[in-house]
Parts: sequence; C-alpha cells; structure tokens
Amino acid sequence: MWSLIMKDFADSPAQARVAKFLLENGFGVNDDGKVVANGVEIPATHIAATIGADRRVVDATARRILSLEALSPVFRNMRATPDLSRVAETLGLSAFTVIPKNAQEKGIISAVMKVVSRRNLTIRQIFVTDPYFSEEPKLVVIIDEKVPRGLFEEIRSLPQVKQIII
Repeated sequence: MWSLIMKDFADSPAQARVAKFLLENGFGVNDDGKVVANGVEIPATHIAATIGADRRVVDATARRILSLEALSPVFRNMRATPDLSRVAETLGLSAFTVIPKNAQEKGIISAVMKVVSRRNLTIRQIFVTDPYFSEEPKLVVIIDEKVPRGLFEEIRSLPQVKQIII
C-alpha cells in the first residue's frame, strides 16, 4: 500500500506526507472529499497544523485520493480503532510492547500469542503496526491480568524478539 501511495504521489512530497499521515492514523476520506475519522469530519486546518502543512494541501490530497482508482476504496472505507495501550493501567489492564528483530518475518505474532495463551491469559487487544507503514514496527499486547512472573523473559527468549518495552 505504501509503495502505491509513493508512486501515486511521487510528484508531490507534501501530498504524500498527508496521505501517509491519514493512513497511519486510520483517517478516511468521504464522498465530499473531506477527511474523516469513523465518519466524523476532521477540519483540514487541524490536520495541516499537526503535520506542518497548508490546509490546501490537505484538501487537494483528499480530492486526489478520491480520483485514484486503487486508493479511493481504501480511504472511503478506512476506520480508526482505539489503541488501549495508553490507558491500560487506568482501566486495570496490563500492556507491553514487543519490538521484533525483523518485522517482515513470518510468525512473530503467533509465537508471542502462543506464550501468552499457554499461560491462559485473557487478551483484550493486540495492536500491530504495519512494517510497510511504520519506521519502528511493533506488537502491542494488552491483557486483563497483571503480568505473571517469567512472561517477559519467555517472550524475550523468542528468536523473533529484539526487545520488550513495559
């Protein structure tokens, strides 16, 4: 997907940056060419201020996305999903982040989930950043229980794991 965006926006680095921001945040584009989060319109001025661009670039990017056959259906159907990791402690949950050695390697998620499931822990949410969209891909795991003794050491010993962040 990212390579498609880069190709379609090769002539405009500013628009490519807007498209990347929209994709990374799960923002879509509605039929009127407005940026939306789950159907709620987000003013172009707010997006522009956040990424240091002009609002006209944001508006032009949204219109251009709608004109592109491959990107239009993606952004028309994009949905933002809540990331519970920042509020896990407040909700009485536990969260940890796994940094892989090579995010494009297969089996990272299943290896971590096997360790978690062997301990019969309840997974509330997993959040994975796509290695094609993120400079630092990661796997975030949120569980109901307090982290049991030895869990991090067992996950850290997996051959795919570079680091665990608590």
